[in-house]
Amino acid sequence: MSTNSKIEWTDATWNPVRGCTKVSPGCKHCYAETFAERFRGVPGHPFEFGFDLRIVPEKLGDPIRWSRPQKIFVNSMSDLFHEDVDDSYIEQVCDVMLAANWHTYQVLTKRADRLQRLLTTRLKDVASAQHVWWGVSVEDQRFGLPRIDKLRAAKAASSFLSIEPLLEDLGEFDLSGVDWVIVGGESGHGARPLKKEWVRSIRKQCRSARVPFFFKQWGGVRKSLNGRTLDGRTYDEFPKPSCHEVASLERRRELIATLAPA
Repeated sequence: MSTNSKIEWTDATWNPVRGCTKVSPGCKHCYAETFAERFRGVPGHPFEFGFDLRIVPEKLGDPIRWSRPQKIFVNSMSDLFHEDVDDSYIEQVCDVMLAANWHTYQVLTKRADRLQRLLTTRLKDVASAQHVWWGVSVEDQRFGLPRIDKLRAAKAASSFLSIEPLLEDLGEFDLSGVDWVIVGGESGHGARPLKKEWVRSIRKQCRSARVPFFFKQWGGVRKSLNGRTLDGRTYDEFPKPSCHEVASLERRRELIATLAPA
């Protein structure tokens, strides 16, 4: 787990799964794939197998070991709801999130069908946990907007949208049941353009719905030069996190022994 994430809207990343496969236009220039494939074939490296999907059970206990409360992006280098990740393993990940509840977890997926199915059946307990934020990616109207309805149908206690990379004007859409919206442009080689009017439209809708709005970046080939200000200011709004007491060292050892044995 990285405790110094460069992702603007989180503090740390936790990857009990690594690797993924493309499912929609938002995946075209996947930053995670680009990073992972650099290390394919490097013996002993976490991405020795590139971006091939792999579960990493030895990482399950990391949030329990981490005593300082953080916002944790779950599977920044994968998708927890990938079709090749067993339901039972997803449950193990969720058990850790429920146990180490002094953190706030940000779970993001493009596989909204499976998220809806599991959160309304065998994962109902974690769906109701305020400290676990469930999100879907929304890149366009065809693939992205339908995911919002599926997220809403999952009836999670905390939900959010990652509208990144935003590839077109989304028009008017329903923000009921959504607790947070992140917007950003694509970055890196081949980055597709982001227009100001698209972002302004989403900001306006968030204001009307009283939903916190976070503008991550304009993106582009040199994203640092383009920055992340919109109309002269930055937008770093978050939902209010839930607060739980950090477990004692003894209790954390018990949790690791139970939930993430060596």
